[in-house]
Amino acid sequence: MAGERDLDGDAWVRDAVSRYEGPLSLYARRLLNDAEAARDVVQDVFLRLCAQDRADVDGHLAEWLFTVCRNRALDVLRKEHRMTRLQDDQVQRCLSPAPGPQDVAERRDLGTRALELLDTLPPNQREVIRLKFQNGFSYQEISRISGHSVSNVGYLIHAGIKTLRSRLFDGQPAEAGA
Repeated sequence: MAGERDLDGDAWVRDAVSRYEGPLSLYARRLLNDAEAARDVVQDVFLRLCAQDRADVDGHLAEWLFTVCRNRALDVLRKEHRMTRLQDDQVQRCLSPAPGPQDVAERRDLGTRALELLDTLPPNQREVIRLKFQNGFSYQEISRISGHSVSNVGYLIHAGIKTLRSRLFDGQPAEAGA
């Protein structure tokens, strides 16, 4: 019986690694601006998951993993006493594919500009916007990951998007046509 439980636990952890290693690595890289340090942080997250009782994280595994990842990355940043910025190659990796070939150049320019502008926002706004739109977390999940209240998460996202929209379109409506 115990061996059977261990196999189930191993399968559960393997499934978590398979499902979340990529998103956690990307999240950690964005926080740390260092691929090697991000790999170390993500490895530590999964080592901590192995030591965690499955019942303690069932139902909120993604939140638990991202929270532990965030906390470990912040520990690394505190230790190094530095802030991070996106590099050009990271900006290019963050762009989403365009639906039509005729829109590729325009969307790439717009996406690059939006990501450049995202980097000008305060760190707390950048983080919640990334968690929402790049990782798909709900406000409540973002609240638990970041430590901000749910209402503060909503405010930070709203304020950040409003600032981005204003800067991106220089005060012009987004769909202003010829």
